[in-house]
Amino acid sequence: MQDHDARPTAVIRNPALPGFHPDPSMVYVDGEFVIANSTFEWCPGVRLHRSRDLAHWEVLGGALTEDRLLDLTGTPDSAGVWAPNLTYADGRFHLLYSNISTYAGGFTDCPNYLVTAASIEGPWSGPVLLHARGFDASLFHDGESSWLINLVHDWRPGHGGSAGLEATPFDRATQRLTGEPERIELPPQAGWIEGPNLYRRGDWYYLVTADGGTGYEHRVTVARSRALTGPYERDTAGPLITAMHDPDLPLQKAGHGSLVEAADGEWYLAYLVARPTGRHGPCVLGRETALARVEWTADGWPRVEGGRPELTLRGVAVPGQQGTDAGAGDHVVVDGFDGVELGGDWSTLRRHATADWVSLTERPSHLRLRGGRSPRSLVGPSLVARRVTAPRCSFEAVLEYRPLAFQHLAGITAYYNTQNWYFLHVTRGDEGRTVLRVAGSDRGVLFSDEAGQYVIEGGDAGAARLELGLDIDGARLRFRYRDGDASEATDAGSAAGAAGDGWRPIGGEYDATVLSDEHAEDMVDGQIRSLGFTGAFLGLWAWDLNGHGHAADFDEARYRVRTEDAETTAA
Repeated sequence: MQDHDARPTAVIRNPALPGFHPDPSMVYVDGEFVIANSTFEWCPGVRLHRSRDLAHWEVLGGALTEDRLLDLTGTPDSAGVWAPNLTYADGRFHLLYSNISTYAGGFTDCPNYLVTAASIEGPWSGPVLLHARGFDASLFHDGESSWLINLVHDWRPGHGGSAGLEATPFDRATQRLTGEPERIELPPQAGWIEGPNLYRRGDWYYLVTADGGTGYEHRVTVARSRALTGPYERDTAGPLITAMHDPDLPLQKAGHGSLVEAADGEWYLAYLVARPTGRHGPCVLGRETALARVEWTADGWPRVEGGRPELTLRGVAVPGQQGTDAGAGDHVVVDGFDGVELGGDWSTLRRHATADWVSLTERPSHLRLRGGRSPRSLVGPSLVARRVTAPRCSFEAVLEYRPLAFQHLAGITAYYNTQNWYFLHVTRGDEGRTVLRVAGSDRGVLFSDEAGQYVIEGGDAGAARLELGLDIDGARLRFRYRDGDASEATDAGSAAGAAGDGWRPIGGEYDATVLSDEHAEDMVDGQIRSLGFTGAFLGLWAWDLNGHGHAADFDEARYRVRTEDAETTAA
């Protein structure tokens, strides 16, 4: 071990990857840490970030960027890409992922695919189907040998849903499974465990798993054995990390971890956390990625000091780089849509950003969305969105749009899933007027605030141009609007109606926790009807319920994170 205090290091602020970044799988290759996260029904699939110091992260977007790699057509809410696993062997990144098509009624259809690439930026090879026996699959490389590790799903009533863990030999040269699966002998009373990752250190195999479900009893546990398939003994000191006994910690639900060893011999844990609204309350931001430093005991167990998630820790020293604070204060991200493709902060729902519905070139410096299907459809939505990354934030966009019928709608949304969303939109009223109004859905129950709508003067003769905004403050959400051009806008970005800024409120104060994991979950008599795994998004949405792709143009989008005590900053 080296003397940490003698080296200038960056400050890691947890969550290191804020907002919807669950199930982190981390590797260390050629001086860079790379994290892969679940993306569920959002494209591109498997979100990637890289860093040299664990504090400053570069978003690489998604690995699975086209239908040949990932087809999410018809994917239910919170299905799709579960728990990707990223490893490195033979000079190539190996990315393993499930594409879940159903999880309801006791069944989980979970084909596991493998793609590889020489660079983390791709291109990625065509997917190889390994098996569909269970989810949370991972690869373990041990010299020239490799194994596929996974939970075995058991649909049969009375069997608890899981038949434990198994390991199957895998040939890296042919990218095929080469033998029969072998049952992993787990510690007594291990119960339901998920997210298995296997590591070898010296003569010991270490099995790192996610225990306690995905809620407030979540935890990372470690067991070890001198044989790959066990029997395994669990660390008697308890979980490697958890918040289950500390409901007042700001970071909760700590679990689902992966370990890496850096070049200097230091070890780190990437794991998920959540930041609830209130004590054990709903989590609007979803499950996020946090980091911890790991030390090894004299008798060979990995330990996180205190065993609890911490808000800050030291990063990695990088030669020639001074230690810096990566996460303090407000920040603003502005996209003027001046490129030819969407930036890495954006995601699209259930379909990739192809030219048949999204374009950055048809009208330069604008994002053109061709209207898609209804919010309840699992096929063909036209939604471009970014993650909510802070409890206090705002989102603004400039919209130019001429609806021709009440079936045409375009605007900004605070979105969780098909059942739970808010939508500030321009549409056509019954009297032929262009109007701005708020609609929403709470567990599938719709509302449309026609009484509180704003009639857009001159909108009947041409395209209406408006600035639309929303603000989230903990459990509260409000919408606002402003007539005029974005180039004339002040940098208010806060509550509507500030003196001289021209913003006007529309609608009421809405419950932001409708956009939380907990609110989205739907269980009936112990059976899953819908899961809540994704966290909230803010985005640009266009509907054409006539089916002809009537287009909306967005000129600019601005996202601002606000800290509790920071002053307003310039873009």
